[in-house]
Amino acid sequence: MENRIAILGIIVENREASGEVNRLLHEYGEHIVGRMGIPHSKACAIITVVLDCPNDTINALSGKLGRLPNVQVKSMMAK
Repeated sequence: MENRIAILGIIVENREASGEVNRLLHEYGEHIVGRMGIPHSKACAIITVVLDCPNDTINALSGKLGRLPNVQVKSMMAK
């Protein structure tokens, strides 16, 4: 399967969810090209992740993150 470049934008509305977010990112670490985290406030953090992997892997990670409580995720893929 062909790899694609993707960006995941993740908003963690409650820092208590950060541990599970980091666990999932570690699980998919072999596909992560870069990651930037910004602590916006005491209750919110923003994470940007760049991936290079098959479309199914992008969707799987995005779906797992999106099912976490207090976590929002959006993905954008290069053509």
